[in-house]
Parts: sequence; structure tokens; C-alpha cells
Amino acid sequence: MLKMKSTRLLVAALLMLAGAAAAEEGSRAISRTTIVLGTATPGGGFPLYGNAFAEVMNAADETLAIEPRNTKGSNENIPLLEQDKLDIGLVAGEPAYEAFLGIGGRPKTNAKILTAIYSSPGMFVVRADSPYKTISDLVGQPVAFGAKGSGLPILSRYILDGLGLKQDEDFKSIYLDRAGDGPAMVLDGRAAALWGAGVGWPGFAAVASSAGGARFIAPSADEIARIRAKHSFLKPLTVPANSYRGQTAAISSVGSWSFVLVRASLPDDVAYRLARTLHGVEAPFCQKLAQACETTAANTVAAAPDIALIHPGVLKYFREIGVAK
Repeated sequence: MLKMKSTRLLVAALLMLAGAAAAEEGSRAISRTTIVLGTATPGGGFPLYGNAFAEVMNAADETLAIEPRNTKGSNENIPLLEQDKLDIGLVAGEPAYEAFLGIGGRPKTNAKILTAIYSSPGMFVVRADSPYKTISDLVGQPVAFGAKGSGLPILSRYILDGLGLKQDEDFKSIYLDRAGDGPAMVLDGRAAALWGAGVGWPGFAAVASSAGGARFIAPSADEIARIRAKHSFLKPLTVPANSYRGQTAAISSVGSWSFVLVRASLPDDVAYRLARTLHGVEAPFCQKLAQACETTAANTVAAAPDIALIHPGVLKYFREIGVAK
């Protein structure tokens, strides 16, 4: 009887030890590095992109836990990165350009590039039944230029300046609290036009998918030449035909590349892991989100104003795969 009892106790003890070991192993298996990702206000392109980015990255690498957070956009994400309050953040091309060069009386940012996101050709959308067909037609009209703190109003300011127009003087400028508020303002007539950029932008999609349809207004070829003569960092870019409902012809404009920036203090090994994982999910990311098709290692090297602006951990990976020297 005593021997049987001792055997049972021994078995119980072994099971407890095995359970503890399994629990410890399971804990190690699901241990993740949390990465806080700053996007922008709800309803815009950055939250859409950021949520998809987190989903594909987290699914591909169980050691990562990317957590998207809504912010006021590019102009808030940059200082949050500099203050180590974000790990990575989505930043439009123009705010990134100004931050890298220290334009506007601010010191040059120490934030680095993780990846190019997508190119952002800027244009306006109006209702299809509106009388507006050119940028000059919109002068004096109420125009929603995007959310406060986002990069879109900065892009439009550069483009309009290249045409000799002042955004806050020649237009009745509207700056939104939420990017998602813009389409309704165009559809109900509170705004003559909505400014935006790129392929798959939610504001454009909402107006284009409305019952009455939409028309897009971009700079003419002559206007593009004038804009680039004054602001050469803006590049000729194209929105392919059928990017939006009813848009049967390609649209030429100018714009720049948006980026995922990382805080300078992000450890090299973490940045390396992010770059490696992202490179591995380029195809499924493209399948999930059309605008993510431009998120590639090769595009990142091509779009970076200076290769030294790419995070060292990311650059190490790029050199290993042969996309950077």
C-alpha cells in the first residue's frame, strides 16, 4: 500500500514538472517584441495601410507584435519617433523631406527609414456633376486639403506654390479633424473638392463609389513642368487607369514617396528582423492591399533621399540580399 502511494506521488511530481516545463517552453515560444506603430486619423490611407502592415507582419513572424495606433499623422509621428514614444511611424514624403533636411527652422531629424511605403501622386476629386475641371477652376472654392497634422496639406502646398497659388489665400481651405470626414463634405456640397494622393486612397474611393460618381483633377503637363522647375524633389508619378471606379484613363501628376520611419534608438537587430520579415511578405502584402505593392526593398533603396538615412539594421539586411551596396 505504501509502495503504491509512493509511486502515485512520484508520478504526480513528474507530471507537475513536465507541465511546468511545457508552460515555460510555451511562454518562450510566444515571447514577442512589441513594436508601436503610429498611423494617422481614422478614415485615411495611413490607418488602412498600417493595419494591413501589422496583420501581415505579425502573421509572418511570431516574435513580433506590431500594434497600430491612430495619431494626428505625419507631423505628430516625427516628434513622437524623436522622443522614443513610437517605435515606427508612417510619414508622408513632404514632411519626411522637410525633417531630413531640417526645413522650417527645426533641426534635422534623427529618425531613420525602415521602408518606402508607396508613391503619392497628388490630385483633387470632385463630384462628376460639378463644373470644376482644372485646378484654376477651384480657386476661391472651399477645398478639403486633408487632416490637420497629416502630410497631404504639405504636398498640396508645394504643388500649388509651384503654380503661383497660395493654399490659404487663393482657396477657402478646410482642414479636417478626421480624414474620413472629407468625402461627405464633397458629396453634400460643403466642399467643392477633396485633396488626396495615390492609389487606393479611401477618400477618393468613397467619392468615386458614390451614386453620382467622381472626376479627378490633376496638374496638366505644363503645370507639372512649372511645379518641378520650382520644387524638383517632387517627382512625376502616375495613377494607373482603373485605380478608382469610373477612372478609365491614367492620371499624371507629381508627388513623392511616403515612408515607414523608425526611432533612431531602435536596436539594429530589431530593425534587421523587421526588414527581413517585410521582404518575405512582399507578395502577400501586395495581394492584401493594392498600394502595398510598392512596398519593396528595391523601392526603398531607390526612394531614400540618401542611403545613410536608412536604419543601419535595415541596411545590413539590404546589403545581404544585394539590393544595396
